Amino acid sequence: MRNMKRGLSFLLVLMFMFSLIGCSSTSQNTTSTVSPQQVGTNKAITKEVSKEKKNTISIGNDIKVVDGTLKVHYINVGQGDSILIQQGSQNMLIDTGTNASTSSLMAYLQSLNIKKIDVLVLTHQHEDHIGGADAVIKAFNIGTLYMNKVTTTTKTYKDVINAMTSKGLKPTAPSVGATFKLGDANCTILSPINTNSKDLNTYSIVIKLVYGNNKFLFTGDAQASNEKDMINKEFDLSADVLKVGHHGSDTSTSDAFLSKVNPKYAVISCGKNNDYGHPHKSTMDKLQAKGIAVYRTDESGTIVCTSDGKNISFNVKAGDYKYGSVGGSSSSSKSTPKVVLIPESGKVTQSTQSQNVTVYVTKTGKKYHVDGCSSLSKSKIPMSLKEAKKEGYTPCEKCNPPQ
Repeated sequence: MRNMKRGLSFLLVLMFMFSLIGCSSTSQNTTSTVSPQQVGTNKAITKEVSKEKKNTISIGNDIKVVDGTLKVHYINVGQGDSILIQQGSQNMLIDTGTNASTSSLMAYLQSLNIKKIDVLVLTHQHEDHIGGADAVIKAFNIGTLYMNKVTTTTKTYKDVINAMTSKGLKPTAPSVGATFKLGDANCTILSPINTNSKDLNTYSIVIKLVYGNNKFLFTGDAQASNEKDMINKEFDLSADVLKVGHHGSDTSTSDAFLSKVNPKYAVISCGKNNDYGHPHKSTMDKLQAKGIAVYRTDESGTIVCTSDGKNISFNVKAGDYKYGSVGGSSSSSKSTPKVVLIPESGKVTQSTQSQNVTVYVTKTGKKYHVDGCSSLSKSKIPMSLKEAKKEGYTPCEKCNPPQ
């Protein structure tokens, strides 16, 4: 009997121990078990996290995302300016060179299969900047046309106005601080600030273009006074590439301005054997002192600069720091054309300090005359002999002016 009780007690202890083991096993299994619904949810969460990571782009404060490349063509138009800028499917043309270079400019644009000029900028009304504008306006679809409000009496200017009228184009006057886009590139108008000058060059439209981390500055024939105005406005003038103002003349590219821009590269557009000694010695000395690589159309022809938003490359090698035009004079003493503003009529006529011979034209005639000619009874507009010839005027048979 006593043995039977001992056996039952032992059996009860064993059953109790097995029950404890079973509870422990069940508890462990419950903790590690996940339902099919939970598994699906976890997979969905994992996919969502992966998708989120894939679409997340970390962009630093000084990094901008751009698509494709930017191309800047500093077109060889001799002693003038014409710059084609392409980004994405859009084109901007800044100036159109001289009358004489129009055919080569048109051939270059057509070789690139360009159909539309989304933005046309005529920086100012000098012939070496608007000479081909009438042909460009007639040949291509034009989006926005930027041009200042100053008018001139030259035939070249009249041709441009007639072309605009025939296409129903109305120019947009530059507004300092205004911005516009060219594809992924951002453009800002920085000048002219002073529009009450006797020098037409000071009306030049200056544009800064930013593409990714690369910056370009296009200056037309902006003078030192314009540069000072922009500095005083505390504009961010920094740029990787500077289109040197006024073909490298000593009337532009002041020390203060060059320090503010602080470019790595400089491009000068000027013609071989030009009469002005461009680029001038003082300008080249400044560029050399700062170690700025210089590219010149008179040395290399058309210069194409390519940017991917981070890196900049050129299709030609950098030139040297020789002053004066290649094959021409190395003198920097030649003066540049000046303009006289006539407030009553708003007209601007040109006279050249470097040439004392002044002739006269009329508002409607095609001849140039000496003072006192009977053909000047109704209108009399002074102009340098050189400019008269450049604009296509021929000598009057009556008064026999100098030729």
